[in-house]
Order: sequence, then structure tokens, then C-alpha cells
Amino acid sequence: MPVKLTLKQSTKVPINGKCISPDVFSEKSLNEIAQLEMWEGNRKVALSELFRLEGESGKTPAETKIHLVGNLSRMRNIGVQMTAGEIRIDGSVGMHLGEKMKGGTISAKEDAGSWLGSQMKGGTIEVMKDAGNFVGAAPRGSTRGMRGGSIIIHGNAGSEVGSNMRDGLIQVTGNVDQFLGIRMQNGTIVVHGETASRPGAFMTGGKIVLLGPVESILPSFSINRVKK
Repeated sequence: MPVKLTLKQSTKVPINGKCISPDVFSEKSLNEIAQLEMWEGNRKVALSELFRLEGESGKTPAETKIHLVGNLSRMRNIGVQMTAGEIRIDGSVGMHLGEKMKGGTISAKEDAGSWLGSQMKGGTIEVMKDAGNFVGAAPRGSTRGMRGGSIIIHGNAGSEVGSNMRDGLIQVTGNVDQFLGIRMQNGTIVVHGETASRPGAFMTGGKIVLLGPVESILPSFSINRVKK
């Protein structure tokens, strides 16, 4: 049975959900999980102050499943650095979901914020609706973006998807904004919908597959083949 966390009430301030991870929850009792500390704005709170808890964790991260319920659009850093296990989110979720993720699976039933899968190395993230900017990208001041794993977005995504990407797969069913794959060095990006201007700016390697219309391409690129 997974650990089920149901948000008690919506919040207007950011919440740091870094402790919500199979790596943190594994081997802990429900009471121990309830006492994990989080930041709600500038206030440190116990996890049980924000969520109703039920279920039980596994003995290892791989055996641990977490089910989150509620509008988590203000909650960031869920699943940061997770190595195994499963996180399922029934609602929207905030920034930095699955950042530096190494393994396991994360799924979000609605939207996800910016920096989805930033610097991830393995595992799978699936978002059923839209995602924000900088999917799989490098954080500010870094040149190392996504290095492995898969990100699947069934809606639209923002700008600079795959920025500084080193490896892995990003697939977007909907549309993407400008600077897709900027500075990417390896990996694959597939877009099924429309692509805004300047895809592949400064890229030195990897593959971008555009299955829908593109606003414009840079002068340094040429169209090799168009399929209908």
C-alpha cells in the first residue's frame, strides 16, 4: 500500500517538498514520516501540518510508493535526487519536480511547473497536461542539463526545453515555445505539435525531431527532409 498524502488546504506561499521522496520515506513508520520537516514560506512545519497521511512505506526506495492528492502548484522540489520507487500526483505540481532524479517514476495528472527534470540522470517523468519553461534544463550558472532518463509531456511546454541537454529523451505531444534544445550536446527531443522560433540555437550534438510546423529555423540549419 502506498503512502498517501492528501493536502489539507491550499496555500498561497511556496512549500519546499524536498523530503517527499521514496529515498526519504523508505523504512520509516507513518509517524516518522509525519514528523519530517518542510518549509512553508519562511516557516518550518511538520509534514503532518500540511497533509493527512495513510498507508505505509516500503523497506527500500524501490519498494516505496507515494501518492499525493491535491493542488500542489505551490509545492516545489518533490522527488529531488530520488533513485527508485514511484511518486504519483493527482493534481498540479510546482517547480523542480524530479530535479537531479536518478531512477524510479514520477507521474503528474495535471500541470507541472518550470525546471521539470532539471539535471535528471535517469528514471521517467510523465506529465499528463502542460509543463513550464526549462524542461530538463541546466540551472542558472550551469552548463550541464539533463543527462539521462525520459520526460514525457502530453500537453504543451514552455521555452528552452532541453537547454544544455547532455543525454536522455524529452517528448512533447503539444506545442513548445522558443529556443527548443538551446545549447544541447546530446540526447533526443521530439515535438508533435508546433514549435516556436529558434529551435536548436547553439546546439553541437543530439537530435531534434519536429513532427509539426515550426515558426522558423536558424540560418545555420537546412531542411534535410519533409515528410507528410
